[in-house]
Amino acid sequence: MATIKDVARLANVGAATASRVVSGKGSVSPATLERVKKAIEQLDYRPSHAARSLLSGSSKMIGVYIPALKGTFFAPILSAIDMVLREVGLNTVVAFGSGAGDGRRQAIDGIEFLLARGCDGIIVMTGALSDEDILAFVKKESRMVVMNQHLNGIPDQCFAIDHRHGGVLAARAFLEHGHRRIAIIKGPSTSPDNVERVDGFLSELAANGIDVSGIWMTERDFAIEGGLDGARELLASGYKFTALFCANDEMAAGAISHFHVSGIAVPRDVSVVGYDDTPLAEFLAPPLTTVHIPWREVVISAVNALLNHCYQLRRPVERRFPISMTYRDSLAKAPDLGPAEA
Repeated sequence: MATIKDVARLANVGAATASRVVSGKGSVSPATLERVKKAIEQLDYRPSHAARSLLSGSSKMIGVYIPALKGTFFAPILSAIDMVLREVGLNTVVAFGSGAGDGRRQAIDGIEFLLARGCDGIIVMTGALSDEDILAFVKKESRMVVMNQHLNGIPDQCFAIDHRHGGVLAARAFLEHGHRRIAIIKGPSTSPDNVERVDGFLSELAANGIDVSGIWMTERDFAIEGGLDGARELLASGYKFTALFCANDEMAAGAISHFHVSGIAVPRDVSVVGYDDTPLAEFLAPPLTTVHIPWREVVISAVNALLNHCYQLRRPVERRFPISMTYRDSLAKAPDLGPAEA
């Protein structure tokens, strides 16, 4: 592969002059410009990414850290990030939580990887890092935005959701349909946004006279398999319920699947509500009622804010992201359990 020195030698100019032609920075005579262009064409020269970065002072890359690329949650988020970056001629470098260590160690290693690659800015979305961890990274690299987490030290770089309110909306949806015997498959207790949505859910039930101390709950990992296992445990427990709240759509999908093979009809026998309103929700059988989180709007604003900071652009940035319910067929009026069980 031809180098800038090969181009300079063929054009009979110095390497610095050839570099000025390639970068478009600095002046050269028309005759010199023509010779260098002909040499580039003749040698089929393409500057390496590293060379372009050195010439321009910018890698034209934005780093993204997410815990994993599986299921239906993170793929649309990555797609939205890439869409925005492509609009302005940038590329995405993604690091995942994999390898040795717990989630925190994987997140730290992943972000360190992105920093070492010279990314112009970094987008972080993980519940595995503490506020102190993220603030320590911001001291190293100020060009960073954080999604789904709020830090008082860098409020303008955070794009968060009111997950507590999301939990409240899910509880209200059940209450409006007459459900008072409710079970919960929640996500990991180490996930702050999961804790917030479950707290909001329970608080709203308690405010409406339901004894939440008796509610059946189990903790799973946000995966479809987790929802399936949780539903299996729920049925084996003998707990009487008419409704199930799942802390994300994938666990709701797993639960509905297990109910189906167990002869339990949704929503005739049991209503199910999920969380996030991912593309999966619309195509379940029955289609899933779920808390709609405007993740696409969150992503676009977060990326735009980072681009404004890194490249002095003026792209629009929103700070408020209203949450709502998307009603589909998995939620119906509560069946009558009888006077002894109601």
